[in-house]
Amino acid sequence: MLKDKIKLIAFDADDTLWANEKNYRRAEQRFGKMMERFCSPEEANTKLLAVEKRNLPLLGYGSKPFIISLVECGIEISNGTLTNNEILQLIEIGKDTIGQKLELYPDTEHVLSSLSSKYPLSLFTKGDLLEQESKIERSGLGRYFNSIEIMSEKDKGTYSKLIKEHDVEPHEMVMIGNSFKSDILPILELGGWAVYIPSDIIWAHEITEEREHPRLIKAGNLSDLLSIF
Repeated sequence: MLKDKIKLIAFDADDTLWANEKNYRRAEQRFGKMMERFCSPEEANTKLLAVEKRNLPLLGYGSKPFIISLVECGIEISNGTLTNNEILQLIEIGKDTIGQKLELYPDTEHVLSSLSSKYPLSLFTKGDLLEQESKIERSGLGRYFNSIEIMSEKDKGTYSKLIKEHDVEPHEMVMIGNSFKSDILPILELGGWAVYIPSDIIWAHEITEEREHPRLIKAGNLSDLLSIF
């Protein structure tokens, strides 16, 4: 049984333990409305996604890179005609994604409390260090984790590092998350296990082809973990 093989359970944070992407989706809607005199909201957000992807290698993930992308894209769409006040509005739209009250998913704390009494838990998330630390502190969930790792990217290299630091074999670790691209594929490719909990909203950059795998379990919500482990 899986529960007898596992020595480390790692959790994603954003949109696995608490809602996050909906804050960005709300910001995108406001951005699209602001750009209506230049193009349709749909076109504006398509351009915004392209700018975000272009900035990822340099700026990484999180609200601060998102703010820069909003301003940059707004200037591009308007051909440099935005007023100072409109640029300030774009900055405020981006800042509204930061510091929102965290909405934990149902039974999050109960599930973590139960699993932490049986297994070492690691929180393995990516993004801006200060922003992620703030979310973790505000969530009140930090006490359930033996380690907290905040990475600039989640790929085979960073998963290998996590496995080595915890002195486990790949097949002794399971990753739990909502992004097939970042949370599921890398650990499966290394020989580990994964529990995929799809979220209602996912950033377009994280969308990738999903496929079946013998070490992959699909769950409907966090509560399902109690029957898996």
